[in-house]
Amino acid sequence: MPDVLTQLKATADASVSTPTWSLRDEDLVECLDAVHAITQAVAALQSRLVREIDSRGLAITRHASSTKAWLREHLRVSPHAAKRMLELAQALDARPVLAKAVADGLVNTEQAQVIAAALRRLPAEVVGKAEKAMIGRAAEFEPNTLRRYGEGILAYVAPELAEAADAEALERMEARARQTRAFHLTRHGDGRVRLTGWLDEDGAATVNAALDPLCAPRHDVDVRTPAQRRADALVEICDLAMRTEDLPESGGERPHVVVTVSFDVLRLALGVGTLDTGERLSPEQVRRLACDAKIIPAVLGGDGQILDLGRTRRLISGPLRRALELRDKGCAFPGCDRPPRWCHGHHIVSWADGGPTTLDNSVMLCGYHHRLIHRGHWTVRIAVDGMPEFIPPAYVDLERRPRRNTYHQRE
Repeated sequence: MPDVLTQLKATADASVSTPTWSLRDEDLVECLDAVHAITQAVAALQSRLVREIDSRGLAITRHASSTKAWLREHLRVSPHAAKRMLELAQALDARPVLAKAVADGLVNTEQAQVIAAALRRLPAEVVGKAEKAMIGRAAEFEPNTLRRYGEGILAYVAPELAEAADAEALERMEARARQTRAFHLTRHGDGRVRLTGWLDEDGAATVNAALDPLCAPRHDVDVRTPAQRRADALVEICDLAMRTEDLPESGGERPHVVVTVSFDVLRLALGVGTLDTGERLSPEQVRRLACDAKIIPAVLGGDGQILDLGRTRRLISGPLRRALELRDKGCAFPGCDRPPRWCHGHHIVSWADGGPTTLDNSVMLCGYHHRLIHRGHWTVRIAVDGMPEFIPPAYVDLERRPRRNTYHQRE
């Protein structure tokens, strides 16, 4: 065998140095097919050699901890590649019919691993029939399609067993998904919080149903990425939940966020505020949160004494909230279609600057446009007819002509 392999390598080396630019299209394809067939035949031989090395324990005699570790070091391949080589060798050794199909070029090595994995899940009495069926399909299906075919192979070779097996497998999968459900918020210390976790299919369907309506672009010039829209949608859903009466109380209080902030931060937009979790917020975020009736601003004097612990119902709530909903009918920003339940009440002149909590100093804004207004590029005012209008920045309209939301005012 060493002499034959030496000749094979010499032939391959000579072929590698041969120019390909002069080949006709038909010859290119023919050569590619031939190289692929040779590659598969060599892979089948490699698997036999690896299996023999493993069975003899040669890795141990060469002071490696395992065959996989020895393959990685000796062939200078990744741990994953070494693992796949060993798994393929073991699979072909256990399945002579499959090994012959690989050697004959009927099945490539990727397909062989897919077939072996599918057969391991089947009852012993149907493995032979399933193996023959999957080898037959290898001429038609690439590995991913063959994998899907293998997932349903029991229904083809033993329909009487398939239904019960599917039900058991589904129950196991659902139980595992339910048992491993998790949700984590991890603060990175750089102003970002990472969300990770797992949901079962039921829970994921509920979350998707809630997120999907909020994930569409707001307008033609919405520059947010799909991922950013999903993140904003999650926050909007939580905002909505906090404005309902259905959440359970915590310590006798409705759910709320507490922001500790000095009076100068709130009035002059200087310095930072602090959440009750210890995380810091910019002045812009503090002033935006102070507009929301579910945010409690704990305003401190210079000596740290609490000057005012804001009241969650004092701001835009009750009759004023209802009047605002009747007037604006949703987010008042031009082009936005968010309904009232998704909106905050915003003080046009901040209450920290002495702005009153009145209808003519209030406007409804969704979370996205509330943040936009607090960045200061757009401004909002109440026109002479009592309706809100928005002044765009010069980079949107050089003349800065007022704009209105006509979506909610349509008949």
